[in-house]
Amino acid sequence: MLTNLDLIREFIKLSIQRKEVLLANQTLKAEKVYSSNNLIAKAEGMIVTTKVDDTSISFFIKANSAYWELINQVLAEYNFILTGNIDNRGFYQYQYCQVPEGYQMHCSKAVILWRAWWKHRKHVLGRGIPLELLIRIRHAKRHTWYPIKDLIISDGVLYVKTLGSEIAVHSDDLITWLSRIGDRSQNQVQLTISDLLEAEHSQSLG
Repeated sequence: MLTNLDLIREFIKLSIQRKEVLLANQTLKAEKVYSSNNLIAKAEGMIVTTKVDDTSISFFIKANSAYWELINQVLAEYNFILTGNIDNRGFYQYQYCQVPEGYQMHCSKAVILWRAWWKHRKHVLGRGIPLELLIRIRHAKRHTWYPIKDLIISDGVLYVKTLGSEIAVHSDDLITWLSRIGDRSQNQVQLTISDLLEAEHSQSLG
């Protein structure tokens, strides 16, 4: 039987391919209703919906779902990110985001970025512009990817230094960032994120 993470991944993949879905495990069910693929949690009702016949695919995620963080990370794996505020149904909209060639997108708690940085830091500190990790920051009314120069964590707050600026986020805040594909720790970073989210979600449901 598919785990929640595997079922969510399959649902997202098939929806992007505009294919009909019919999946289920003990807690989740995915099915097509008319032109929409829907993901339903047995304890919550519909938590994801997408119209597969739209010109461009968008996903709508229930904002207060217990599965939201898990879905959020899977969508990031396919380069879909949150693009707006909560709608009148209580759903966030996610749309495709162009990612620089050679990078993998992540959307995770800030502490995961810090762990990834710790693996990279000895290779990038003291060099020119480090390109191993990038973070998405809104500047002048648009979002741009910035190389991370340094990360410091203090009292649960992560201070991210980029070229010419610094932002502060709580270690539990969700942020969008990129890691370079082909880096030796890339697979380990992805595994860490997926395992952590799955473990935390299982604990919250238990």
